[in-house]
Amino acid sequence: MNRIFLNENNQNNRGEKNSPHKKSFDFNLYKKNTINSIHDVEYFLNNFNHYLKYLKLYKIIKK
Repeated sequence: MNRIFLNENNQNNRGEKNSPHKKSFDFNLYKKNTINSIHDVEYFLNNFNHYLKYLKLYKIIKK
């Protein structure tokens, strides 16, 4: 018969570590990260459109 004995801290004696506690939800940090991500995507797309113009020009000149 296998038994799990718990010490006074409610941890088992097998040496297994309990999972870390769940972090609290920080709405302001979540909002800030979302805004930064949207800004990064917008910046990339604006620059990508700029590079597409040069790519089209390169294709025309290459012919």
